[in-house]
Amino acid sequence: MARDTGAQCKQCRREGEKLYLKGARCFSDKCGVDRRSYPPGQHGLTRQKQSEYRLQLREKQKARRFYQILEKQFRTYYDTASRQQGVTGDNLLRLLERRFDNVLVRLGFAASRRQARQLIRHGHWTINGRRVDIPSFQVREGDVIAVSDKSSAKDIIKEATEMTAAVPAWLQADHDALTAQILRLPERGEIATPVQEQLIVELYSK
Repeated sequence: MARDTGAQCKQCRREGEKLYLKGARCFSDKCGVDRRSYPPGQHGLTRQKQSEYRLQLREKQKARRFYQILEKQFRTYYDTASRQQGVTGDNLLRLLERRFDNVLVRLGFAASRRQARQLIRHGHWTINGRRVDIPSFQVREGDVIAVSDKSSAKDIIKEATEMTAAVPAWLQADHDALTAQILRLPERGEIATPVQEQLIVELYSK
């Protein structure tokens, strides 16, 4: 399975804002963005020209890093979204939100998408009673998510739930029983992703 193994704090600094890639560390004094609020590298403190293409590219990179997926897979999501009915940008974010690893983070069952992906790959979660070990699995309306009876990671999952302030309205979570349900598909206003999706559409439309 291809994955991004780069330094995560540098990714946040590159985009100029917190992407919450490292769980509890992002809320502590060790956060890279709080400590050094400028891009990494020897030219990080220099002023850079803000062209239209640069703005579009940065939004695409921000979205890709936020959901922790590689370029080829992100382009596949965009191609799928462009073939669906409705607004392409909204369709794209909806597909990304429905990824199993992202849903676990939104539910509060994982502190970061990397942790969620690891828990999924190691078989700690089930959907509708069947074990699912594919982080990119697309959840659907009515799906029931539960921790496996044989899971040895329940304490880790419980710790993650303590960091959760709220669960999106399209999801329902029981943090005591470690179960959840997909009530419906998310609307754009319910997707708390810090990107302007229209700029991504403009970039790929060239």
